[in-house]
Amino acid sequence: MSATQTSASAADAGANASEAFRAAAARRAAAATSQERTDRLLRRTLEAIYDVIRTEEVSYPEFQAVKRWLMQVGEVGEWPLLLDVFVEHEIEKVAAKTQRGTTGTIEGPYYLPGQYRLPAATTLPMRPDEKGARLVFSGQVRDLDGTALAGAELDVWQADADGYYSGFAPNIPPGNLRGVVVTDADGRFVVTTIKPAPYRIPTDGPTGAMIAAAGWHPWRPAHLHLMVRAEGHRQVTTQLYFDGGDWLDSDVASATKDDLVLALRRQDDGSYAASYDFELEPVAKP
Repeated sequence: MSATQTSASAADAGANASEAFRAAAARRAAAATSQERTDRLLRRTLEAIYDVIRTEEVSYPEFQAVKRWLMQVGEVGEWPLLLDVFVEHEIEKVAAKTQRGTTGTIEGPYYLPGQYRLPAATTLPMRPDEKGARLVFSGQVRDLDGTALAGAELDVWQADADGYYSGFAPNIPPGNLRGVVVTDADGRFVVTTIKPAPYRIPTDGPTGAMIAAAGWHPWRPAHLHLMVRAEGHRQVTTQLYFDGGDWLDSDVASATKDDLVLALRRQDDGSYAASYDFELEPVAKP
């Protein structure tokens, strides 16, 4: 790990994640939740907290410690990190019950919109001296009936070989290892990149303090992030992992799924190749 990258901090990542979330919230429609539904959700949440307090006989010092910790999470902007790592996987499981097509999983806190559009056969933007083994990732985007989806978009982002994301760590160029790949007339794509590394979620802030206090590990397995979309189809947000990788069975974010694990093929030149086909569910016309 380089000296420049070790300066990345939870506060930096948290602030950037919060800024990205606010920008996304401005683009997305507000949840249409009734007053009755809001009342029910709030009451159920509070009841669950009361149950923990009663069952575990939470003391005043423990209560004050939790208040102090919650304030610290907000002060350093780690709410997106905390919620995306420890809560989003359950929201995604609920959503998946009514969805067909490629399996989804969490978006996580490190997505940034507005990346360069790239052709179907492309190399992700990277530094001239980008570390890591070369990875060629290919596949096809199809409808549920097998029809190829020309012009579909794969919004791809990933960590580098040291486990850092552009936009969330210093001294990494904007847009590094990010891009929107547009499929060809047959719905196919070939993306050259580098094999990402497993990474630790930031541990020098309050989320890291929580993990340490509970004796948990902070690691996520290596993966590619993707949002796959095509006109008239439901967008799939997912992550693809690598067979044999570390932390697959104990992902801190509980986001791994067996059908999202890629089989890597080692090439004669030392690089890797992997393939995956995506199936998108049509959206009913209003």
